[in-house]
Amino acid sequence: MKKLYQYLSVTVALLTTLFGITFASVAIAAPQHTTGWVQNPLHPPVEVRLMLTGQKNLAKHTVQGLLEVKLDKNWKTYWRSPGEGGVAPSINWDMSSNITKVDWQWPLPKRHDFLGVETLGYKHDVIFPLSIHIKDMNKPVFLSGKLTMSSCTSICVLTDYELTFDFIPNQLIPSSEAMFLYNKGESQVPKTSPTVTLNTISYDKAQKKITVVATNTTGWQQPDVLIDGDSQVAKDTSFLKPATTIKGNTLYASLPVTSWFGTPELVGQPLHVTIGDHDLAVEITEKVTDTPVSMPNTTNNLLKTIGLALIGGLILNIMPCVLPVLGMKLSSVISAQGLARRQIRTQFLASAAGIIASFWLLAAFLTAMKLSGQALGWGIQFQSPWFIGAMIAITVLFGANMLGLFEIRLSSNANTWLATKGDNSHLGHFIQGMFATLLATPCSAPFLGTAVAFALGANLVTLFAIFTALAIGMAAPWLLIALFPQLATLMPKPGVWMDRVKTLFGLMMLATSVWLLSLMTSFFSANIVWGLGAVILVIILWLIGRKKGRKTVIITLAVMLLGVAASLFTGSLTANKWATPLPPDHHWIPLDTAKIATEVAQGKTVFVDVTAQWCITCKANKMGVILQEPVYSALENKNIVLMRGDWTKPSDYVTGFLQSYGRFGVPFNIVYGPNAPKGIELPVILSSDSVLDALKKAGK
Repeated sequence: MKKLYQYLSVTVALLTTLFGITFASVAIAAPQHTTGWVQNPLHPPVEVRLMLTGQKNLAKHTVQGLLEVKLDKNWKTYWRSPGEGGVAPSINWDMSSNITKVDWQWPLPKRHDFLGVETLGYKHDVIFPLSIHIKDMNKPVFLSGKLTMSSCTSICVLTDYELTFDFIPNQLIPSSEAMFLYNKGESQVPKTSPTVTLNTISYDKAQKKITVVATNTTGWQQPDVLIDGDSQVAKDTSFLKPATTIKGNTLYASLPVTSWFGTPELVGQPLHVTIGDHDLAVEITEKVTDTPVSMPNTTNNLLKTIGLALIGGLILNIMPCVLPVLGMKLSSVISAQGLARRQIRTQFLASAAGIIASFWLLAAFLTAMKLSGQALGWGIQFQSPWFIGAMIAITVLFGANMLGLFEIRLSSNANTWLATKGDNSHLGHFIQGMFATLLATPCSAPFLGTAVAFALGANLVTLFAIFTALAIGMAAPWLLIALFPQLATLMPKPGVWMDRVKTLFGLMMLATSVWLLSLMTSFFSANIVWGLGAVILVIILWLIGRKKGRKTVIITLAVMLLGVAASLFTGSLTANKWATPLPPDHHWIPLDTAKIATEVAQGKTVFVDVTAQWCITCKANKMGVILQEPVYSALENKNIVLMRGDWTKPSDYVTGFLQSYGRFGVPFNIVYGPNAPKGIELPVILSSDSVLDALKKAGK
């Protein structure tokens, strides 16, 4: 019995020791104090958590903390000054003990427009750094906060979250995760900057606008200006989106002022001026004056942008996206042989009108997106599988029609009515012009991005003016022939060769259908997509057989196979750069703006490529420059980090990155490095020299 007792005693002692060791290990490895993710069951799209970093300042009696908020999809919450609508989040700490106050820091917000109402806030994931002031660092703290937060999409929900835990300040253990999140949040909080000086903040009461003049010794790129204040007058006032002008290193920003309580008295009031510009976030507080400000002339900027839009639209005609439409253009010229000059002129004016109408539709579409608070960009309609599907149907029909597989027959009465109008092809030419524009939007031409960025940041009248200039630039070839109809007579006269040319152009259009079909693999299973492609091919071959016989079907299949083989063989013989297959793509990591700064701080160079599967210019840059020597080897350097932003599908993160640089389309390439922390932007159409030069300048 005694031995049994001793055995049990030893066993209990061992178990106690093991338990103590295990418990101590758990205590040491325990995560930093946090509420964990808190979710209100009545409003699942939002999660919040309160964390402590473990960092403390004994002299100031403070500990670091953070509030992290995750919002699902299109939900957003608000900045400390929410704008024309919304409610700023707040926390009631009254139930806490051993604390005096909690300082809340606010990251730089984004502007959001919904049905003409402008708000300031955050989407997806936002981190608010906190500084908790403690009465006695040696005594326990009971932290109890009631977070009240408004979150909105097309509706708004006001929700409460209980955030509670206790801790002893002097016994806090640093948490690497919480410290990383805290630093990430604080890096986005506006601060003072030695390079930025606020020259003037002036209020024009009669015009109901406030003007800010600020200087940045390093220059401005795409700045945005926010204004708010702590006084009741400032809190009752909304400062809307500014009209900005940059002259040298000086920024002029004029913000409309509105208030529900009449015209506010702002002179003498201290206001916070927050300026965000790429990697810069600055906040300066100054008292408002009524000193008049002489604004620089902006007419020249608008005229310059319209000029760039005209050139950009003209260049768009020779971009890869528009090449499939070349067949329709040439077919129009060829078909004009033998027509009266008046008929030639009206046909080409109809095509030009189709281009202009299509650009106006794009402008109206972007305006609607802008007013509803959605992402904006050139070519974003290709992010929709429905649009791509419609384009596939149109290109297949155009291609089959040019191959002569079917034709639309109207009744004799309709033909007679159209004939009395002088020409029965105006509608077709109009649609052709619209189609050419829509098919051109996956391409970005030089000067196009500058014009589109200016348009989307301006008022609606300016937006439509610039898009009209783009349309006129793209329609210039049609307008030229409409102005000088005799140009159409310079082409060879119609004959048997014309049918062969139309067949070639029809095949080009069907090749475009294959490319569009490949884009659908980003949205649906590849088996389903290519199965649909096989069905379309069988139908076309069946129509060819029915219209032109089995022999033609066999010849068509043979030509298709020989054409693919011949193009590959010819390409390998005619260009040294294609003599060998393209190398495998580089190892890219997803775009992460926070990681860019980290990598640059470690002395590395970061090459960012923002692209999309539907972007032809992106493909040309990749195959013609990025995967070619000497750029390929240069990007393989171990000191270079490659990041890629994928804009194939809608992405607010990628859109925000583009817009922070004043870009509204792809491709976009930029290089960061120790000598270029703000980045060196590359041209739309890359060259080996431009990439290598940027890598050299950005690196050590």
